Amino acid sequence: MALCRPHFILEVFHITDLAINDAIREKEVRLIGSDGAQMGIMPTEQALRMAEQADLDLCLISPKAVPPVAKIMDYGKYRFEMQKREKESRKNQKVIALHEIQLSATIEKHDMETKAKKAREFLKDGDRVKVSIRFRARQITHPEIGYQVMSLFGEMLKDDAKIDKKPTLEGRFLTMIMSAL
Repeated sequence: MALCRPHFILEVFHITDLAINDAIREKEVRLIGSDGAQMGIMPTEQALRMAEQADLDLCLISPKAVPPVAKIMDYGKYRFEMQKREKESRKNQKVIALHEIQLSATIEKHDMETKAKKAREFLKDGDRVKVSIRFRARQITHPEIGYQVMSLFGEMLKDDAKIDKKPTLEGRFLTMIMSAL
């Protein structure tokens, strides 16, 4: 019997990992035709012959089902469409970055205004901002000073940002996360 299309053993791509044609090791499969019609449960060899006659591939689309589900389709066309969809979804997605602004428990007002200005730029770009204070040496004995600095910083940005995660003390760090309104 002459084959019009080459048989692929097992092609694994980052898009999908379907077993196709001779790579299907199941004895019988539930077959779906190229038009989407249910063709019933049949031996894999018979399903493969039907796919060859249609000049298409037999793809195992649900290997964990009992019996496994296979479909007759043009695998190259399917792979191309999946790549196109994946590329389109990557193009439409917006990556939200998390920028960190580091403050000090003893920061002066002007320095804090400068840091707030930078945080405002990040927020306008649609990114999130993590504000952190690292307590040095004996500063950790007075965390209330850090909480005051955080609340003052939050007040400076109240028109541009909302607080996603309230200030929390984790070890020597006091952190707060903000995002754009």
